[in-house]
Amino acid sequence: MDKGNLPQALGASKVIYSKEQIDQRVKELGEQITRDFEGKDLVVIGVIKGALYFLSDLTRAIDLPIKVDMIGFTNIPDTTSLTGIVKIIKDIDIDITDKHVLVVEDVIRTGLTTAYIIQNLEAKRPKDVTLCSLLVNPDRILMTIPVKYTGFEINDQWLVGYGLDRDDIGRNLPYIAQIKKDK
Repeated sequence: MDKGNLPQALGASKVIYSKEQIDQRVKELGEQITRDFEGKDLVVIGVIKGALYFLSDLTRAIDLPIKVDMIGFTNIPDTTSLTGIVKIIKDIDIDITDKHVLVVEDVIRTGLTTAYIIQNLEAKRPKDVTLCSLLVNPDRILMTIPVKYTGFEINDQWLVGYGLDRDDIGRNLPYIAQIKKDK
C-alpha cells in the first residue's frame, strides 16, 4: 500500500488532515502544554494503540522533563459502547501520586471510555488529570470530561491514519483520511 496515495483497500475517499496540518497542530499543542506545565512534575500517559503516533510526536514537542507511560484497554462486548466500562489490559507502571497527569487520546467520540480511564487514574491519587485528544467529536460527547487540549474537531466521519485504523490497518499513514463506513 503506497502511503503517498489514498489507500483504496481501506475505502479512503479524501485526506481530512494532511501531515503538515497535523505536524503544525502538534507543535502548537506541545508549546501550549510546555507553558501550562512549566515547573510542574508532569507524567504523560498515552492510550494505546490509537494514540501511539500522536503521543510520540506530542511528547517530543513538549519542552519539559516528563515521564511517559501508556495505558491499554479492550472493549467488553455489548457493554463498552453503552457504559464506557472497559477491561484494562496494560496499566501504567509509573507512580502518579501527587503528579500532574496528561492523558493523550487519539479520538474522543462519546467520552464514556475516556471517563472510565480517567476515573481509573484518579484512584491513583494524582495532583490532577488533564486530557489532550488529537480529535474530538463535540456532537457525540455524552459526559463532561476535562478536554483541555484538542487538535481538531470532527463529525461522524470514519477516519484512518495517524493512529486511527480499520481492522488494525492504516495506523501508520502520516495523514488522516476519511473512509467509507462499509468496505
